[in-house]
Amino acid sequence: MLNICLFEPEIPQNTGNIARTCAVTGARLHLVRPLGFDISEKAVRHAGLDYWKSVDIVVHDSVAAFMERYKGERLYFLSTKGTRTYSDEHFPVDEDVYLIFGKESRGIDEDILAANPETTLRIPMLSDERSLNLSNSVAIAAYEYYRQLGFPGMNRKGELTTRRWEEL
Repeated sequence: MLNICLFEPEIPQNTGNIARTCAVTGARLHLVRPLGFDISEKAVRHAGLDYWKSVDIVVHDSVAAFMERYKGERLYFLSTKGTRTYSDEHFPVDEDVYLIFGKESRGIDEDILAANPETTLRIPMLSDERSLNLSNSVAIAAYEYYRQLGFPGMNRKGELTTRRWEEL
């Protein structure tokens, strides 16, 4: 199973977009405190996040608590500081995979990255720019994981609403 992990996310709109990606792919979302926003039922309802109930969300009290709980698991850290490209990684089919992203303002603590050089991955981009938006980065990495697995259980064919593809 794919697990998307956000270490100390700060921007509610990013987390909302990421939750939607999790809802449409079946990925589990891990939120690691402190959070820069409220995720109470009232706050989520007020924000109009109708898909929030479709997301399997696990909240952790701290990065240290998360790292302790999941040590020994397949943890991949996505960072602009990574030296390996996310698309070169061959994700395991029969194990849970954790794609971990840091807070918007600072990313993942460098001590964690330094301790995990083989699983610190980068999304290529021009060097003159700071970074991609967090929710875009999550979508890119998540869909690479699912592409490698053949998009299991996902609908791969769309339908026109006013015509049939066969008529074209």
